[in-house]
Amino acid sequence: MTTANRFKARLKDGRRQIGLWQALANAYTAEICAGAGFDWLLFEGEHAPNTPQTLLAQLQAVAPYPVDALARVPTGDPVAIKHYLDMGFQTLIIPFVETAEQARELVRATRYPPEGIRGIAPGLARAARWNREADYLDRAGEQTCLLVQIETAKGLENAEAIAGVEGVDAVFMGPADLSASLGYRGRATHPDMLKVQEELVRRVNAAGKPVASPDDIQRVTGWGCSVIAVGTDIGLIARGAEALARASGCGSVGPDGHY
Repeated sequence: MTTANRFKARLKDGRRQIGLWQALANAYTAEICAGAGFDWLLFEGEHAPNTPQTLLAQLQAVAPYPVDALARVPTGDPVAIKHYLDMGFQTLIIPFVETAEQARELVRATRYPPEGIRGIAPGLARAARWNREADYLDRAGEQTCLLVQIETAKGLENAEAIAGVEGVDAVFMGPADLSASLGYRGRATHPDMLKVQEELVRRVNAAGKPVASPDDIQRVTGWGCSVIAVGTDIGLIARGAEALARASGCGSVGPDGHY
């Protein structure tokens, strides 16, 4: 039987889900993080040096653990989406979604015909256990979870229409790119930008969809976000290493943690 998507089920129930970004592109560190107790891990395909092979290795490494594996696809290209789904990811985040029409095409890319355009090859797909899951073609669509990322001024303008697309399960807010798009590059926590982000959450929630955010957990929870990334594997190593160097009296690390 096709594996149920626990992340999607909790999303529908309105449960808060806390996760950690994975950008080191390494199966060993992914397995370490998988046992830490997070609800989900997000494997980065847009900004990390991941390949299909490194992603597959990480999926296999975290499979024994009670954590859900999400992925951010580099682009909304249907071919890339097909590869990620066939590999075994059930929940995808697609960056830079700006219109409802674009969102509808992304939904179609995650569904088999006649509802969509996803190519059919269950005998070659890890997701279908190489054709050992007899109901995969019929149930894959209902277990696929799609988060679309709003991170531009145009996407902000069309937020309700994007959120209202059937098959879009949630909106992922991208504070850094959204702020840059609005003229506040590098200042995502500027009071003006925090107002914009809070209003975006309110608008999407009012349209009936949950919002995910990689931001301060207390702040975005107060706004109404139910899916929150609280850090990255890279951040844990970088900041932890800097803190240890400072505590050890290393002179090459400045007071701001930089060399």
